[in-house]
Amino acid sequence: MITLPPDYRPSDNEEFMNPLQTEYFRQKLLKWRAELLKEAGDTLASLSEGGIHEADITDRASVETDRALELRTRDRARKLIGKINLALQRIENGSYGYCEDTGEPITLRRLEARPIATLSLEAQEQHERMEKTHRDD
Repeated sequence: MITLPPDYRPSDNEEFMNPLQTEYFRQKLLKWRAELLKEAGDTLASLSEGGIHEADITDRASVETDRALELRTRDRARKLIGKINLALQRIENGSYGYCEDTGEPITLRRLEARPIATLSLEAQEQHERMEKTHRDD
């Protein structure tokens, strides 16, 4: 088990995906997942409080719209938790931080911004260009 210094931030001056960097991203992913699960629990508690008790039809519609939006948000969070779990698996098997297409390292800035990234910025841009080309057909 590796203990990170409290002010640790990955740096380009270190060996890529050294044990400190790996632990840093593992903790970042675990914290993110815990936050999403807490929010999901709060949503479940809120939705299970009972039915809609608004007498006014406009208020009732507003509450129903809010609930539908919250459920869509939770569904996106559920999918994100799946991606976080896959990133944690990549940390375990040693492939985290490397582009799935090219095998090249994903920049630390990209991983910091999007720790679930599986493609380098260049590969992601190429992937999006290909999607756009095929979508326009």
